[in-house]
Amino acid sequence: MAPRRDARGDRGDRGDRGVSRRLPLALAVLLGLGAAANRAFVLLSPANWYFAVSGVTTTGPFNQHFVRDIGLTFLLVAVALLVGVSKPGTRVALWAAAALWLAGHALFHLWAVVAGICGPDALMRDFAAVTLPAVLAGALAIWAWRDARLAIYQRTPLEEARAAR
Repeated sequence: MAPRRDARGDRGDRGDRGVSRRLPLALAVLLGLGAAANRAFVLLSPANWYFAVSGVTTTGPFNQHFVRDIGLTFLLVAVALLVGVSKPGTRVALWAAAALWLAGHALFHLWAVVAGICGPDALMRDFAAVTLPAVLAGALAIWAWRDARLAIYQRTPLEEARAAR
């Protein structure tokens, strides 16, 4: 028997399924908008971004090409997170891709401390802007994967027939 739908059309074994879906989607929007804002700052004013973001100047001299590459990467992260919110069928792949890049970026910052490029204080300084987004995007990717698997098992017979086509 197919699960009942609530007034919004959400299915689930709990009455709060709509709430449990809105929280990760809202988080993805916030992370996506944050990445988009960072991207805009980087691409529109790379030198100002370089000097304004705490710790960036300790990583080497200003290189406009490299800084703009960072801006393009954050554009891709923003698009992946925001498109994943609006297109559930792409969510797992897009959010996983964003999480992988953000995790690699965070690990690179950790490596910079281990290699002696930055002091250990850089980990705390960078936590909110580097490590936390990576952890949150990873959690979103896992949530999207679990939600997609759950949706497969909760299809109605009509949805099963449509999916089979």
